[in-house]
Amino acid sequence: MGLLLELKNEYVSFFTPVGEVRAVNDVTLSVADGEVLGIVGESGSGKSVTAYSVIGLVQEPGRIVGGGVSFRGREIHALPERELRKLRGNEIGMIFQDPMTSLNPVYTIGNQIREVILLHTDKTRSEANGRAVELLREVGINEPVKRMKQYPHELSGGMRQRVMIAIALACEPKLLIADEPTTALDVTIQAQILELMENLQKTHGMSIILITHDLGVVASMCKKIAVMYAGGVVEYGTAREIFHEPMHEYTKGLLNSIPRLDEKARRRLVPIPGVPIDMLNLPAGCPFAPRCFSCMKICITDPPPEIHASEGHYAKCWLANRRAQFAAEEAVAVV
Repeated sequence: MGLLLELKNEYVSFFTPVGEVRAVNDVTLSVADGEVLGIVGESGSGKSVTAYSVIGLVQEPGRIVGGGVSFRGREIHALPERELRKLRGNEIGMIFQDPMTSLNPVYTIGNQIREVILLHTDKTRSEANGRAVELLREVGINEPVKRMKQYPHELSGGMRQRVMIAIALACEPKLLIADEPTTALDVTIQAQILELMENLQKTHGMSIILITHDLGVVASMCKKIAVMYAGGVVEYGTAREIFHEPMHEYTKGLLNSIPRLDEKARRRLVPIPGVPIDMLNLPAGCPFAPRCFSCMKICITDPPPEIHASEGHYAKCWLANRRAQFAAEEAVAVV
């Protein structure tokens, strides 16, 4: 598989009257052709801003202040606005968090899908209309011809989300960014939307960046997972490594705070204490230190190093570094 998207040391800051908020802080990620990458973390961890920086949608007072994003070898930040508009929709599709606020309430569903097709392709209005009906049928909306004439408020939450997926897929993009695609949907509809996205990914062979705070979502869909906290990636690895061999204490906290169906004995859920860090005043050391059960002195004073457990699996955690040192010492002792 070839490399499709690469973020290198990405920095995004919001310059507010009370100071600089470093929303994305030295993020490095990559997505291969046909790969599904999950980005998980609490609200305010920088997941959505990272996604917006990929397609140049960071708005004032936010600015990309460092790093780079390359898509198929092209540096996105260096592209003029006209080229960026061609890239959005054509090659990179986006599903936004809330379909009710993302869809225009005064235009019909058909009008909004048709507009994307006419903007990015050379299809006639009649051909665009047929393609819109075809897309609605593909995403599982019944009576697509009838839905074309309806307005967003006439559809249920699940159907509106399907419309958003149809718009994102209108030009068959190589990369689909799904920002919290199951938020505000009930469990049954969530499962249907995820199954739909999984089937579409296999059918079209596209790559997906799935942004969510729900670990259950990424477990079923994603090959690789990036765990974000305080604007940075604190752990990165395959789904199996993240769920069965977590290295960072924040990742462990997320896993301990969700119920598991594969455990026979009853287990009390352990919530992560405290609240997310103040992004205006990031600490000198590990940003998770104030909430960590295993916090050491060095965690408060020094930023943690990047510790690799295997090729492609790493965490930024002093405790992981300590465990790696112990493992190395034991290996030497055995030899």
